[in-house]
Amino acid sequence: MSVKYTVIEKGNPRDLQAPKKWYANAKADGELSFRELSKEIAQGSTTVSDTDVMAVLNDLIKVLGRNLANGKIVRFGDFGSFQMSFSSEGAETEQAFNAKMIKNPKIQFRPGKDLKDVTKTITFEKYKK
Repeated sequence: MSVKYTVIEKGNPRDLQAPKKWYANAKADGELSFRELSKEIAQGSTTVSDTDVMAVLNDLIKVLGRNLANGKIVRFGDFGSFQMSFSSEGAETEQAFNAKMIKNPKIQFRPGKDLKDVTKTITFEKYKK
């Protein structure tokens, strides 16, 4: 199996006069639903059902969200870690800065070694319509 891509023409936002070039753009080739993910995980076990897996994953989402909202890094061993990140407006002085200047909160995921290694072995294939 390969990761699919399309090719799109883009201009250089730093130099609008520069000629446009063609770049690869990742193209999703389907998706795996929450239920399908649960079933796949359950297939690897003789002791849990897909319903059990779904219940655990639902609780995982709740616990993950609660701990991220409390500013913690949540580590999942070899899977990776999650942490909050954000940007902010600038202030002229430290005293002039306030929390209302913080914008765009995001959840940042840092993959563990095994997931990073996936990027070393993937192949690419142009998407065919």
